[in-house]
Amino acid sequence: MASRGGPRAVGTDGSDFQHRERVASHYQMSVALKSEIKKLIYTHVGIWLLLLAQMCVGHLKLLPHDQVAMPYQWEYPYLLSILPSLLGLLSFPRNNISYLVLSMISTGLFSVAPLIYGAMEMFPMAQQLYRHGKAYRFIFGFSAVSVMYLVVVVAAQVHGWQLYYSKKLLDSWFTSTQEKKKK
Repeated sequence: MASRGGPRAVGTDGSDFQHRERVASHYQMSVALKSEIKKLIYTHVGIWLLLLAQMCVGHLKLLPHDQVAMPYQWEYPYLLSILPSLLGLLSFPRNNISYLVLSMISTGLFSVAPLIYGAMEMFPMAQQLYRHGKAYRFIFGFSAVSVMYLVVVVAAQVHGWQLYYSKKLLDSWFTSTQEKKKK
């Protein structure tokens, strides 16, 4: 074998050991998926902070109600959606499978379920806006229903991709665990 600064073994240029330098595919997959999930979590935190700001402004009456409407009922349980994201981040350093599974389950309960409820809660108001062109709640001049439906659509996509990548990451971690048990 060749040393860093010393002579190489006779009859080799050192390239015959490159096959040992490859990283196993499930480790590469784990790193890539963790990166994608972190981006989605940071996007979720941004959405969460916007909803929190809207709720604080609405309840503390920092702006008139014609500027920022009071929050819808679904927004209150959605505030708990920060917990699954934190569990997901906690699972990354040591590939903790139980934290990742808890994150996935609680994402369904605290993130996806409030979004579904919110879509149903706001549907009559969206229908009234579409049919009659009347909106009674506004956020900076835009109809609150339209703005909040946009938030629901974006958040649903973020959480959907987060669950998809988490499942792929979980599969990757199980692959590495099974390979360790074989040895």
